[in-house]
Amino acid sequence: MELYRKIYKKLIEWKENDKGRSSLLIEGARRIGKSTIAEKFGKENYKSYVLVDLSIAPKNVLNNFDNNLNDLDIFYQTLSLEYNTRFYNRDTLIIFDEIQKYPKAREATKHLVKDGRYDILSTGSLISIKENVENIVIPSEEKKIKMYPLDFEEFLIAAGEEVMIDYIKQCWQKEIPLDNRYHKKAMRLFEEYIIVGGMPQSVVAFFENGRDFYQAYEEKQKILELYRDDIRKASKKYNSKVSAIFENIPAYLSTHEKKIVLRKIKGNSFSDYDEPIFWLGDSMMCNLCYKCTDPNVGFNLNKDDSAVKCYMGDTGLLLNLAFSENEIASKNLYNQIINGKLSINKGMFYENVVAQELTAQGRQLYFYTHYSVEKKRNDIEIDFMLSNDSKTSIKVYPIEVKSSKNYTNISYDKFKERFGKRIGESYIVHPKSFIKNDEGKRVPAYMIFCMFD
Repeated sequence: MELYRKIYKKLIEWKENDKGRSSLLIEGARRIGKSTIAEKFGKENYKSYVLVDLSIAPKNVLNNFDNNLNDLDIFYQTLSLEYNTRFYNRDTLIIFDEIQKYPKAREATKHLVKDGRYDILSTGSLISIKENVENIVIPSEEKKIKMYPLDFEEFLIAAGEEVMIDYIKQCWQKEIPLDNRYHKKAMRLFEEYIIVGGMPQSVVAFFENGRDFYQAYEEKQKILELYRDDIRKASKKYNSKVSAIFENIPAYLSTHEKKIVLRKIKGNSFSDYDEPIFWLGDSMMCNLCYKCTDPNVGFNLNKDDSAVKCYMGDTGLLLNLAFSENEIASKNLYNQIINGKLSINKGMFYENVVAQELTAQGRQLYFYTHYSVEKKRNDIEIDFMLSNDSKTSIKVYPIEVKSSKNYTNISYDKFKERFGKRIGESYIVHPKSFIKNDEGKRVPAYMIFCMFD
C-alpha cells in the first residue's frame, strides 16, 4: 500500500526551483517514511538515482568521503560502481539515507553541491542531536525540511475518503457544519486516527488487515522499542533522565495542567533535566509546547523554558505508551474510543492530536496560564496559542481543546478580558459540529487540518 505524503510536493518544488544550488535534508523521527518518500522522488523524477544507506554502507563507500572528495570523478565513480547505477549529468539524484550515522557525509555535501553535477538529497533522524553535529561543519548550502507522521488529511486519503476531505473543506470555507450523518462518520474516522496514529507502518497494517487495530498496535510497539533503543544510546550523562521523561509522558499529560515543571522534579534541578527534555524535542519523538508568559510581539521573547508540555509526536504511539495490550483488551478501550465513551484520559489524546496537527503545519507550540494569588490556582489556561507573526499588528489565536460535549468557556472569557485587543480569532476544538458565533469558532476535531493550512 502506497501512502500519499504532502511533503512530496515540496521535493518537486525544490528540484524545479533550486536547480542544484543546494542540497536538501529531510529531517524527522524514526519510521515516518523519509527513506520511502526520498526513493519514490528519485524514481519518478530522475533518469537514475542511488540510495546510499549510511547505516549499512560498505567500508569503501565510507572511505570515499575521506579519500576522494578532492577528486570527485573518482568519488562519483565509486558510488556508481558500488550501486551498479549509471550517473547522468543534472539528471541523477544521490540520496544519503540515515545521514546521522555518518556525519562526514553531511559535511561533504558542500563540495558536491558546488560541483553541481547531480542533485543531493539526505534523510536523517536525530539530526540536531549534539553528538551528531559537534565534529562537523554544517554546510550553508543545505536546506532542511521536516517530515512528520501522517496528518489526519493524509490518513483520510489512505482510507480512500477523498470525497469526505472535499466536503469537510467546503464546509470549513463556508463556515457551516457537516450534515449530521457525515459529522458522525467524520468523527468515527477521527477516532480511528487517534487509535492508529500517523506512523506509516501502523497505517498500512491497519488498512491492509481490514481496519484491524491490533495489527496497528503491534507495529507501534516495534516503533516504541526503536525509540527506546535510541534513548539508550543517548549521551551517558542523561539517557536515564530522557527515558524517565519519555516513559512518563502519559502521566504528565493525564494531569490537569499537563506541563512538566522542570524545577519541581523531585531531587533534581532544572539544569539536570533541561537537556533531556530538549533532546526529546530535537529527536522529533515529541512535540514541545512552551509556556508564553505574555502573548505579545514574538512569543519566543516571552518563553518560559522551565515549564514545558511534552506531547508525543504521534498520538497512536501515545496510546500504546499509555496502555498495555492487556489493559486495552480488558477495558474494551478501542470500543470506548470509537463510540466516544472513553471516560479516562480522553482529553490527553485530543490535546495530543491537536499538537500533532499544528506541528505538521509547521507551527511552534505555545500555551498560556495565569496564576491567581487570590484563588491560589490558575484561573486562565489556554491550551495552545498561535500568532500571525506580525511585528506591528500582533494578533493572537487562542485554541482550547475540549474532549467532552459539555464544557465552559471560563478560561477564554478571562483571557479575552486581559488581551481582547490582541485576539484575532478564537477556536475551541470539540467533538460537536461546527459553530461560529461572537465568541469565535467551535471546530469539530476532524477540521483541525483546515484551520491554518
